[in-house]
Formats: sequence, C-alpha cells, structure tokens
Amino acid sequence: MSEAMSLSSRRSNIKVGVGAIVCEEAILKGDICIGSRTVVHPRASIIAEAGPIIIGEGNIIEEMVTITNRISSDPSVTPVQIIGNYNVFEVDSTCEASKVGDNNILESKAFVSKEVELTSGCIIGTGCSLTEQETVPENTIIYGNQCQRREMNDKPYPQIGQLDYLMKILPNYHHIYKPNMKPVKSEPSA
Repeated sequence: MSEAMSLSSRRSNIKVGVGAIVCEEAILKGDICIGSRTVVHPRASIIAEAGPIIIGEGNIIEEMVTITNRISSDPSVTPVQIIGNYNVFEVDSTCEASKVGDNNILESKAFVSKEVELTSGCIIGTGCSLTEQETVPENTIIYGNQCQRREMNDKPYPQIGQLDYLMKILPNYHHIYKPNMKPVKSEPSA
C-alpha cells in the first residue's frame, strides 16, 4: 500500500499535455510539465532538483538523455528550467541549461551546463561540451573535438516526420503516461 502511495505522490507533480507520448520507463523526478506532442523515450531522465522543468511542444527526448535542473551555487540563477518547442535531444546527451529556445539539436553525448543559455536554431555536435557561462547565438553550430563554431545560413527544420513516426510507434511497445493537463483553448479574436 505504501509503495502505491509513493508512486502516486511522485506522479502528482508530473503534468503531461494532451498528445504527448511519455514512456513510463522514463525516470521523472520533481515538478515537471511536458507539453503536447513531446516524445519522451524509455530510459530518458528528467530530474527537477532545484525547481520546476517546463518542456514545450514537439520535443524529442531520446534514450539515456538527461535533462536536469541542478541546484546552483549562484543565487541569481533562476530555479525554473524552460525548454522551448521542437528541440531534439539525441541519445545520451545531457542538458542542464536553465533556458533552451526553439528548434535546437543536442547530438549524441553532447553536454550543456547550467551556465549556458541556448537561443534558437543551434546544433551542439556529437561529444561537444559547453561548460563556460555564455549565451549561444541563434543558428550556431558547435562541432568537432575542439568545439569549433560557425553560423548557419538557415534554421534547422523541425523533426516533424520523426515526431509523427514516434508518436505512432512508441505506444505499441511501451506503457505511456496518460495526459493530465487540460488543453489550452485560445480565445477567438474579435
């Protein structure tokens, strides 16, 4: 009985939007809000230690990804971690950034620390690690073993095809969290 109580109390602060696919095998701890059409693979870890994590719409969070809102030694750092829309976190990447914009890609084994802010349209290449305090400019690609940088001419396209495929396939093979957030209705414009 106490195990069932602890399971339900752990899930009470996890909000899942309508249309989101969140595998029950994922590790979710703390106050987490997951937007609609976001896919969280099994064995992904989302851990809200310092405060809430708010994840927008259409994100793909693959296996062994770790998204953590860590406790900071700097009191000026906001305790809320905000992740925008249509970001892709590839296998075994780690994101601790307090703010992530839209349309970013963290490739396999990429690491972004709490001191970093990702704007929009950025690609953090395989194995690249960002640990110094900075705001990464829009449309920046960070690549190679020296973490070289260049600016893209175009923004990366959202991974809509992959998102649609995962939303169709994952429920066939995994237990999925049931949505527990009401859809937001927009006011009709006059």
